[in-house]
Amino acid sequence: MLMRGGSSKGAFFLASDLPADPSERDSLLLRIMGSPDSRQIDGVGGAHPLTTKVAVVSPSDHDEIDIEYLFLQVSVDRPEVSDQQNCGNMLAAVGPFALERGLISATEGRTSARILMKNTGALATASFPVEAGRPTYAGDTEISGVPGGAAEIRIEFENIAGSSTGSLLPTGREIDRVEDIEVTLVDNGMPVVVLRASDMGASGYESCEELEANSDLTRALEQIRITAGKLMNLGDVSSATVPKLTMISPSRFGGAISTRTFIPHRCHHAIGVLGAVSVATACLLPGSPAAALSRLAPGAEVVQIEHPSGTFEAWVRLDGDGSPGRAGIIRTARKLMDGLVFPRSY
Repeated sequence: MLMRGGSSKGAFFLASDLPADPSERDSLLLRIMGSPDSRQIDGVGGAHPLTTKVAVVSPSDHDEIDIEYLFLQVSVDRPEVSDQQNCGNMLAAVGPFALERGLISATEGRTSARILMKNTGALATASFPVEAGRPTYAGDTEISGVPGGAAEIRIEFENIAGSSTGSLLPTGREIDRVEDIEVTLVDNGMPVVVLRASDMGASGYESCEELEANSDLTRALEQIRITAGKLMNLGDVSSATVPKLTMISPSRFGGAISTRTFIPHRCHHAIGVLGAVSVATACLLPGSPAAALSRLAPGAEVVQIEHPSGTFEAWVRLDGDGSPGRAGIIRTARKLMDGLVFPRSY
């Protein structure tokens, strides 16, 4: 099934329909998506990382978990498939997909599903509307980066702090100096390097195309990412998709902060769900570059993040000891196509 989840889209599979062996599975997915090829002309990929994603969904054997979700990022121009990160946008469509495939039952009106994100072991509860036993996709909730409205999907996260690196702040500090640049290394669902755009010689308001065309900037960001990866307990990240990098600058349209995010080598035309939660968390950390730049009222929990195509709201609560409590977001999703896909042969 092809589905849009949040501001991403990709292919959703039952785990039982794919090879159990990861190398065989990845080979099949590369051929289904048409990678490696910048246009993915011989597959169903969207020629961009945000539209070349895969969700693998299965029922859970755990009593308090309904479904298990493995996210796979298929590279566009390289023969690579990564399971090193979660994707909160695709997560938005996991509950409806599971109901479509009969993996869960639903209560009429609105139902919820507790989802294990297998990439990191974190948990999320997604609630979405249901009519006559089927997901309702139509609605008037709008999110930036997606035209029109759709049904609201609420997602609340559990135990996502340090899900990839072992702790919310892998170095134990709100500020580190990496390649002589002040950064915050934070992992509240997604490992992110948060740094001021001005420190990189940018305004932070450039278009994604302008930023990607700046080879000096992209080289400098990649060096910071590689160095930060080791500090974040991720090892050699030169061929990995994490950590992400988010350049921050003062907001221009009434939000808390303005962002430009690299994922990691392309500039995101919005911002990833869990990346946004991590950036929002950085805005709440006293002394961090994000806290210094952000426009937040004391005690605020909802952080409105500006990005190239609009805004994203994430709610984050830090407990009295500074540890993260509740985190959540609102997304939408839609079924695009359900049928057979024909991968190219070996």
